[in-house]
Amino acid sequence: MEQRVSFKLFIIFLSNIFVLLCLFSTSSSQSPPRVDNLTKSEFANHTAISDFRTINRRSLEECPDPNPYLQIAVSSRNSKLADDEFVTVTITGVLLPSESDWVAMVSPAHSNVTSCPSNAIEYLQTGDYSTLPLLCHYPVKAQYVSSDPGYLGCKKKECKKRDKGGACVVTTCSASLKFHVINIRTDIEFVFFSGGFLTPCILKRSTPRPFANPKIPLYGHLSSIDSTGNSMRVTWVSGDNSPQQVQYGNGKSQISTVTTFSQDDMCSSIPESPAKDFGWHDPGYIHSAVMTGLEPSTTLSYRYGSNSAGWSNYTKFKTPPAGGSDEVRFLAFGDMGKAPRDPSLEHYIQPGSISVVNSLASEVSSGNIDSIFHIGDISYATGFLVEWDFFLHLISPLAAQLSYMTAIGNHERDYIGTGSVYITADSGGECGVPYETYFPMPTSAKDKPWYSIEQGSVHFTVISTEHDWSESSEQYTWMKKDMASVNRTRTPWLIFMGHRPMYSTPGDGLILIPSVDADFVQAVEPLLLSNKVDLALFGHVHNYERTCAVYQGECKAMPKKDGNGVDTYDNSNYKAPVHAIIGMAGFKLDSFSSTADSWSLKRISEFGYVRVQATKTDLNFEYVNANSREVDDRFHITRTRTNKG
Repeated sequence: MEQRVSFKLFIIFLSNIFVLLCLFSTSSSQSPPRVDNLTKSEFANHTAISDFRTINRRSLEECPDPNPYLQIAVSSRNSKLADDEFVTVTITGVLLPSESDWVAMVSPAHSNVTSCPSNAIEYLQTGDYSTLPLLCHYPVKAQYVSSDPGYLGCKKKECKKRDKGGACVVTTCSASLKFHVINIRTDIEFVFFSGGFLTPCILKRSTPRPFANPKIPLYGHLSSIDSTGNSMRVTWVSGDNSPQQVQYGNGKSQISTVTTFSQDDMCSSIPESPAKDFGWHDPGYIHSAVMTGLEPSTTLSYRYGSNSAGWSNYTKFKTPPAGGSDEVRFLAFGDMGKAPRDPSLEHYIQPGSISVVNSLASEVSSGNIDSIFHIGDISYATGFLVEWDFFLHLISPLAAQLSYMTAIGNHERDYIGTGSVYITADSGGECGVPYETYFPMPTSAKDKPWYSIEQGSVHFTVISTEHDWSESSEQYTWMKKDMASVNRTRTPWLIFMGHRPMYSTPGDGLILIPSVDADFVQAVEPLLLSNKVDLALFGHVHNYERTCAVYQGECKAMPKKDGNGVDTYDNSNYKAPVHAIIGMAGFKLDSFSSTADSWSLKRISEFGYVRVQATKTDLNFEYVNANSREVDDRFHITRTRTNKG
């Protein structure tokens, strides 16, 4: 297997002044950190740097000749913004429409949209070496005015000045754009720029628009706290720091605990990180409460909030089956993120996320699903904190109704000098703080995001590939103990989950940074075999791939076709785990090479997710194409007797 970093790459790495600076602040850890990015910092992973994504690295130019006719207006259903609506931004009085004209949605409205006084070195971490940044607060989103098809041709004309004879001597043009707005608690303003994203200058700013209720509780989502199915945690966001309630069942209620995080909690190095600087957005207050006294596999309803801040609507939810019961049905995926509901550009867009969520929502509404597992690369906020609100809004139809369990990925945790296994800026300075605040999992402590949980006939072991997994590490000791302690009579299936994979077929072309870390495989794969892991699920690579029963790169057993032509792995005579990469839930898809190793049995580069049904004797696995809603791959693992392993 390929070594992760060659000597040549190491020399390239050393030549980059940004990383050299960062290395001075790197703390020691039990295992040597790994170099996962080169000169492009957090933007190097699987995506190009767009002009809009580097808007904070551009000098702000002076706009020529002010236009006395120019106006920008925002219309919505009411004078104050709703929690979720489309607003119309209208630009009038334009003398010379240009393809370079654009409108930014900026929050908070009091942000500085003149040149930041900071030195350019503070922005080296972005991977762009322009002189000074544009905005001290990064725009939430932006659209070119030419999105209105009548703009460049001036099809919407207005006479602004006439001569003495009544003839029009000054004609101006206008355009209208639709922006999707959700409640992010701070006032919103829209700013009209010219010069494109490369040489922007400000033409006009709108009047700031507040939200009707910045304190309203929103974006509630559920998670399990143990394997009993008798308790469920509800986590939500509000602009109110006073404790609120969750009300559920027949008159039960629990008081929330309240937490938040600040810029001081964000990680940074010698160049300021986005989370520490221009990507920061106040997260409000995160409330969490545990509903107790529940019954497993039961449907109830709940709401959360307070009389002073307001209440959410009542939502029906379903508790998962208790560990040790006969059956569980769950959905799983990785690398989702979010995408805009309007034509806007945003900092980081995962184009397949909406279609995947729509398909998942259909599954959840059917009532046939018990829980959801999202294994890393959650929101892709990467230091631009407002993206978390948009992600939580996106997954509400899913996460508000079922246990939504997560694993941490590189874009949540990795940061220089913070103990990450990999020396990268992939989290943009978040270093796991927002992730663990928004998604409290049943872990032992902060920044130890590994845990296990049982639902039905399955024991799930969920690890962090971003924290030390070497044989001398705390996490390795925990993995070994956790998997060895599984009662395979009670929960016959053992599923191992983490973000970075052990097996992956790369695409054609030059690959500087392999997705598989040989050291991770060497350290952890033997634990999977010795504890008879049935199925290992990973993300990080943005496609779907399924293996034979594989160990150390060799097929130890091949599936056989059953009477319906479905690949069947017989674990009555266990040989090795089956691995599946399921990182195709939103991010731009990765291709495969024209050739593949013998262990790779199925490869699909389409957006989707997996649906798993596990009974005591059969584990049925289906890969669902989110666009067609068809099952594009299926297999099952069976056993006629229990592995005591």
